[in-house]
Amino acid sequence: MKYLWRVFRGFLLLGVVAGVLLSVFAWQWWQQPLPIATPQVMELERGDSLSRTAYRMEAEGLLQYPQLLVLAGRLTGQTAIKFGEYQLSPGLTRPQLLGMLVQGEVNYRSVSLIEGHTVQQVLAGLRAETALETKLPSVNSRADLSKLSHYLGLEQSNPEGLFFPDTYFFTKGSSDETIIRQAQQRLSMVLEDEWQQRDEGLPYKSAYEALIMASIVERETGQASERGVIAGVFVRRLQKGMRLQTDPTVIYGMGDAYKGNIRRRDLKADTVYNTYTNHGLPPTPIALAGREAIHAALHPEAGDALYFVAKGDGSHYFSITLDEHINAVKRFQLQRKEGYRSAPD
Repeated sequence: MKYLWRVFRGFLLLGVVAGVLLSVFAWQWWQQPLPIATPQVMELERGDSLSRTAYRMEAEGLLQYPQLLVLAGRLTGQTAIKFGEYQLSPGLTRPQLLGMLVQGEVNYRSVSLIEGHTVQQVLAGLRAETALETKLPSVNSRADLSKLSHYLGLEQSNPEGLFFPDTYFFTKGSSDETIIRQAQQRLSMVLEDEWQQRDEGLPYKSAYEALIMASIVERETGQASERGVIAGVFVRRLQKGMRLQTDPTVIYGMGDAYKGNIRRRDLKADTVYNTYTNHGLPPTPIALAGREAIHAALHPEAGDALYFVAKGDGSHYFSITLDEHINAVKRFQLQRKEGYRSAPD
């Protein structure tokens, strides 16, 4: 009897040892990296289950023994996976994969709205992002901008400048409407924040007028360090009742007719955006303005300059008197050197 008991204890001990060794082996195997040689993206669609995903990964050589992953998911209550794009990188383990699918740690893409771009350019950029679903109405000309305003429920019939230039992140399947509404909300927050901290004595009746000025500053500025100086010039001209006389407003007023050059007759064409023929600000912004340009419009640099001209290296020459400005125009505009540019590369 004692002999049988010893034999039983021996087998029991062997079983325990074998069980421990098997558990250690299974745990080590469970924690081993998957056979993923290079980073890649795996897309799951609505309705894809953990089982379907696991066997699909096996077929693609990314996972061994998919039934064990499914079993682990069921035992731990982790079977409700989320659809989307997932970044699979070398070193990814089975528990990391399972947690990623259940928590929806999807791959994010990004799209940038650029300072100085118009709404038409912004929408064209969003449409170029193939991972974005198109919901916004087409804007093929300036006349179509009212369609966008109506769709978004904006007060202004022209939505120009009402979106904040920044980098926005999204997942595949998101819409261009989602991005543009985020940009709209961000602009409202930034503009309100800057408006509350504005300098006193500025010639703006509203934050919207300050945004119009900011858009002009954005389009005129070749160097970031000059934003405040250029804003100061424009603010002083408004305060003195002078016309702004800024080319970017003329270009915007020309719309599709602009082909890269402004002629003398363009400066005399009396559009509502032509600040050579009209006093005050144009009726709307002419482009997207970044926070720095908005800040400059609300905190213009003090000084006496009333004129400026592009020097050809991306910077400007500022003048106090008209005679000085005329001489500067002759020097930098009429006698342009090779490689002249009004903005930096």
